[in-house]
Amino acid sequence: MAESTLTAKGQTTVPAEVRARVQAKPGTKLVCSVTPDGTIVVRAKTKSILDMAGMLPARKGKRVAIEDMNPWR
Repeated sequence: MAESTLTAKGQTTVPAEVRARVQAKPGTKLVCSVTPDGTIVVRAKTKSILDMAGMLPARKGKRVAIEDMNPWR
């Protein structure tokens, strides 16, 4: 298990074994989430949702209007 210490300024160093496991390099963004039981989950943000644009082929056939997608509004 990797361990890190929090400084007086609220900073910490991500241990080398963790950086290697997530292939983190300088500039890698880390996303922190706190679960209801107080567990902190830190993950490397490797892709933006914008990076995924165009990954899937467009479906052929009937197009659906936005108004039809939100019938409850």
